Amino acid sequence: MAGPHKSKIELEDAKVYVHKKDEDSGSQNVHIDVEHEELNEIIEPGENTFVGGKNGGVFIGLKEEMISRAKKWIDQNE
Repeated sequence: MAGPHKSKIELEDAKVYVHKKDEDSGSQNVHIDVEHEELNEIIEPGENTFVGGKNGGVFIGLKEEMISRAKKWIDQNE
């Protein structure tokens, strides 16, 4: 589902970039960056997950430990 919904919490000021390959920045491959400090409360730096395409964008799947952190984050932000 694309767009707002009562079951979604919007991260205001989240930044999304298509990052080009660039030796100056250390980017070795074209990739997409989604940046918002609160995301590190759910997915810690260095952890890996998976991404899937959906109508209107992408979704980021979470592993069990990430889901536990996401539930805590939701409780704190509702």
